[in-house]
Amino acid sequence: MRFIDEHRDRFGGVEPICRVLTAHDCQIAPSTYYAFKKRQTAPSARSRRDAELKELIREVFESNFRVYGARKVWHELNRQNHSVARCTVERLMRELGIASAVRGKRVITTLADASAERAPDLVDRDFVAAAPNRCWVADFTHVKTWSGVVYIAFVVDTFSRRIVGWSAAKTKETRLVLDAIDMALWQHDRDQLPYEKGALIHHSDAGSQYTSFALAEHLQQAGIAASIGSVGDAYDNALMESTIGLFKTELIKLGRPWRTLSQVELATAEWVDWYCHRRLYGEIGHIPPVEYELSYYREATKPQVTVTT
Repeated sequence: MRFIDEHRDRFGGVEPICRVLTAHDCQIAPSTYYAFKKRQTAPSARSRRDAELKELIREVFESNFRVYGARKVWHELNRQNHSVARCTVERLMRELGIASAVRGKRVITTLADASAERAPDLVDRDFVAAAPNRCWVADFTHVKTWSGVVYIAFVVDTFSRRIVGWSAAKTKETRLVLDAIDMALWQHDRDQLPYEKGALIHHSDAGSQYTSFALAEHLQQAGIAASIGSVGDAYDNALMESTIGLFKTELIKLGRPWRTLSQVELATAEWVDWYCHRRLYGEIGHIPPVEYELSYYREATKPQVTVTT
């Protein structure tokens, strides 16, 4: 093949050379030469497969706030029935130059009121709930905008990691955290999945907003037990800290600069919808929180079969 490549122009093309070589007991047909050249120039099966997977990987990455790493991209591709090895996803993501978002440092926003009466700690770091609406954890964070600081409060169900309520405001008054709770209550009424009064705990840190009389009264009227964690314990409300960390990493850091309260509110609404309905969460089996809850309710409402002998 190399000989033909070197002399084809001198001897009038491929066919004359093949005839001479064949006449001297070196049999080769022009079709053999052309087939070889086609194989040399055509992309391999692996190259074609890599190109297809790169498009799928890029689509998953772009449609999930550009924050997924190889593990979540791999799980999402398999959920879409694209069978691919995790190491292949890692290799192709390196070739594409894309990587997961990296979390920053935690910023403390809540300040304790030493004079306020605090509710007992009913959770004691046990954030594993047996069902939805058994334990909600709450906290808030802040975002710097051109028009001033915006505060965002969240309420998360520890069973599914679902954000059941949130609110945003320009001040961190008690109304901020009350609005987040009210959204959580409204959403459960809307979905016809009411909580059992007396069976739900609202857990938070000892910030003044969460030790206020207004919040205690609000929870009591709703039939929700108040719980306050220990002061100065970084692990006491770890699940809520993790959620806020994801919010800052996956949305706030990627959306700079932020201009107004309304811009932050709109972006937060979009992120929360994605987080609850589409984001894969490793601690619940790499499925979205809402899907995890629906699976629980389907199992809970299955008719019980009694076997008699």
